[in-house]
Amino acid sequence: MNTTDKAQELAALRDRYVPKGHPNSTPFFVESAKGAIIRDVTGREFIDFVGGIGVLNVGHCHPKVVAAIKDQAGRYLHTCSMVTLYEPYVMLAKRVCEAAPGDAPKKAIFVNSGSEAVENAVKIARCHTGRQGVIAMKNAFHGRTLLTMSMTSKVKPYKYRFGPMAAEVYQYPYYAYCYRCPLGLTYPKCGAACADKLREFFIGSAAPEQVACIVAEPVQGEGGFVVPPAEFFVKLRAICDEFGIVFVADEIQSGFGRTAKLFAMEHFGVVPDLMSVAKSMGGGLPLAGVIGRADIMDSVHPGGIGGTYGGNPLACRAGLAVMDIFEQDNLLAKAERLGAAIKRRFAAFKKTYEIVGDERGLGAMRALEFVSDRATKAPLPEAAKGIAKYCQDHGLLVLSCGNFGNCIRVLMPLVITRDQLDRGLDILEEGIREVAKSLGK
Repeated sequence: MNTTDKAQELAALRDRYVPKGHPNSTPFFVESAKGAIIRDVTGREFIDFVGGIGVLNVGHCHPKVVAAIKDQAGRYLHTCSMVTLYEPYVMLAKRVCEAAPGDAPKKAIFVNSGSEAVENAVKIARCHTGRQGVIAMKNAFHGRTLLTMSMTSKVKPYKYRFGPMAAEVYQYPYYAYCYRCPLGLTYPKCGAACADKLREFFIGSAAPEQVACIVAEPVQGEGGFVVPPAEFFVKLRAICDEFGIVFVADEIQSGFGRTAKLFAMEHFGVVPDLMSVAKSMGGGLPLAGVIGRADIMDSVHPGGIGGTYGGNPLACRAGLAVMDIFEQDNLLAKAERLGAAIKRRFAAFKKTYEIVGDERGLGAMRALEFVSDRATKAPLPEAAKGIAKYCQDHGLLVLSCGNFGNCIRVLMPLVITRDQLDRGLDILEEGIREVAKSLGK
């Protein structure tokens, strides 16, 4: 069977056996992947600016991750950490607790997915405070389970026809979107009024005495890689302290080096009470968790949190390898250099192409927002869609995001070579130029 026939056969099998509700954004079938390059079953190669949606900060099949998995596979695959605990779980808990921001003693629990991590963080906060209310941010994405879907902002496709939603979940308008400030203010003259509005929210939406936690992404992921003003989380943290509300940072997409800090909250000088983590922590294996203050984590009764597969031994060994890679290969410094290079090119794109309304991000977590008119900032989702398709056709994988679907985000592995990065950015610019021309912009 030739490679084209194989691809066609796989596509037919996909259509027959995989439901339409579980789509894929490209028509390719992966044959192998290494570093920042994916090869499909027909032999085509793609520069990967997606990284499994932020899962592969250390790259595809990093040798240290693969070696750790192989070694563990010959020892034991599963015992259930709630029956017989094992060294990789305990050692990874130690490593991530020591690496997390803040001086207070911390503890960690491991689960399988980002949704599970967020859901467990909420459970822990509710148990600790004895309250039920949960405040999430508009434009945020926290998962697809009932609770995290209720916390997620965007209706289609995430919430549409799946109601009713979970109770006691309140969405705070995300005023911290400086490019589209709903308050019509300009930073820094505004004094980060986006956080002060929370006090008004307490009057008409949720009494603070009934709120267990506020959950926020340091950089909004699906919402468009939106970075709030520097003072936003400082003020939010102070309000949480004033009312005894647990502050939860959702670091699922922004954590493990993506922003050139191990955790994005470090950029803001604010220590969260709890952090939900996942994606790149496992180096490609399903691994997620909650890291937080020991007194809050210990407020839950035995058996209240856990799961059969949580903290799988192979995943924990992969997670330990990821921690080694960051320490031994100085990957945070690489992320900083990578982010600076991307920022320079994105700034040039904005200067050159009128459809680029904004470029933003932290470290290597960066995005472009496309508009039809810079004065009105009218969203231009067809540009993002067209650019993603152009890139795909020319050997580069990128994804759109944003509440309007008008942003292109980059999540390339931090181990990408400079030649691969430059070639990928060149393809992206070619896509912007061609789409702008086709739209008459």
